[in-house]
Amino acid sequence: MATRSIAISHDWTVARLHALPDDGNRYEIIGGVLYVTPAPRMVHQRALRELYDLLSPYAKAAGLDVLWSPADIQYSESTVVQPDLFGFARVPGKPMRDWPDLQPLSLVVEVLSRSTRTRDRTVKRALYQAQGIPEYWIIDTDARVVERWRPESTAAECLAQSLVWQPVASVAPLEIDIVAYFAAVLDG
Repeated sequence: MATRSIAISHDWTVARLHALPDDGNRYEIIGGVLYVTPAPRMVHQRALRELYDLLSPYAKAAGLDVLWSPADIQYSESTVVQPDLFGFARVPGKPMRDWPDLQPLSLVVEVLSRSTRTRDRTVKRALYQAQGIPEYWIIDTDARVVERWRPESTAAECLAQSLVWQPVASVAPLEIDIVAYFAAVLDG
């Protein structure tokens, strides 16, 4: 099994991507470049599960929803990504049935892997900032930190103790104990 991501520099489109057979890999296109990524490791998936369990009850109470990939989040005919975890506002009375229904995103989370580390911190960070995603979190399980990026950020805010998230001003913030979070992911 491949353990690294492969970038194929061609003029890829979403239509061309959807014509590929399902082979178990994860595909994303950013600016016409196709990225092929192998399945994530177990620690990656545990990090997502633990974070989802923390975020989901809060998000529901705030009128938001939190989901995970695979998901086709499309920004143009040459850019479609699959964030590890993402949050978005629910629209009362409007059922969400397909990926375009949930734009704009209010939170995007990527858990670093050996195969995606550089892309998550550079190409995807720049994309999410350009799209105005209010919060982009990079989970670094090796360093036990969460890097938080906002659209106007020029450097990551590295959080090792706690993370406060308040996507809706009228709802009290959620405070995540980062030390306890990583203990559950890595030691639990």
